[in-house]
Amino acid sequence: MTALRVGTRGSALALAQTRQVADSLAKASGLNVELVTITTHGDTTTESLSQLGGTGVFTSALRDALLRGEIDVAVHSLKDLPTAEHPDIVLAAVPKRADARDVLCARDGLVLDTLPEGARVGTGSPRRMAQLKSVRADLDVVDIRGNIDTRLGRVFDAVDDDRRLDAIVLAAAGLGRLGRADAATQHLELSDWPTAPGQGALALETRREKDASPEGRALAKALDAVNHATTRANVAAERGVLAGLEAGCAAPLGTTALVEDGLLFLTATVYKPDGSQRLTSSHAASLEGNGHAALLEAAKDASQRVVDELLAAGAAELAPLHGATRDGDAR
Repeated sequence: MTALRVGTRGSALALAQTRQVADSLAKASGLNVELVTITTHGDTTTESLSQLGGTGVFTSALRDALLRGEIDVAVHSLKDLPTAEHPDIVLAAVPKRADARDVLCARDGLVLDTLPEGARVGTGSPRRMAQLKSVRADLDVVDIRGNIDTRLGRVFDAVDDDRRLDAIVLAAAGLGRLGRADAATQHLELSDWPTAPGQGALALETRREKDASPEGRALAKALDAVNHATTRANVAAERGVLAGLEAGCAAPLGTTALVEDGLLFLTATVYKPDGSQRLTSSHAASLEGNGHAALLEAAKDASQRVVDELLAAGAAELAPLHGATRDGDAR
């Protein structure tokens, strides 16, 4: 390879986060890096994210380009990634996670508790919709789409009453990567407001077939250098819940995992779509040994116990888990 070709979606957020990855790969590999912009189905459709149907709407085109040899690495928001393994593609690295929290961006510096009764709050995520309704049943929750600037504009710049919103909920990581963190009026803590499996993390995929050339070996070394073992274990635990429940990424499911004091802690909450009920399960798994393998084994152990408990408690009857699509939380 004459240059390392890194594939990305063309949104401002995707380009910002991919440039960060590309800089790290270039530094670790010594290779020249070229960004290749690819349009996905999720970028062109005007359908509501909760109605798109099927997984991979933001990832399939990137994966196809990878398999055709048009790019060498595909960069995704990890929560966009289907949980099932691909026979010809491998998750090669997960860089250190950014802030996994959601944030409220509201007019006049408002927070959830101070929004007026009947305030219009926008989100494209069924999880966030359920969470908002569980906290404030009086809110008018509006299903929206669009990039971060478009959504923020409906709060801070809209002049049309039909489009104006009092607040929106976004991922803290996305705002931070775009340099718009100052738009947040409230950070929603994970203990009360768990977020989508993998939120705040990125996924770097490559072809499963090994490249034995000097450039291929340099890329493999660079991918190992940018991989963050603890992040990878945490998101593996969170996505293990998603997979174990056989849920799509738009299921009203929030997860939080962390490694501390030799244990991996995992909590998952399934919400009824109208926010009136929820089920929560929390488990910890001991790290038996050192290294990546021990972390991933603990993630598997914790996620399986959480899944078993949620299903036994009736999670499948509480929420539409099967066949759900992605939730748009990356935006």
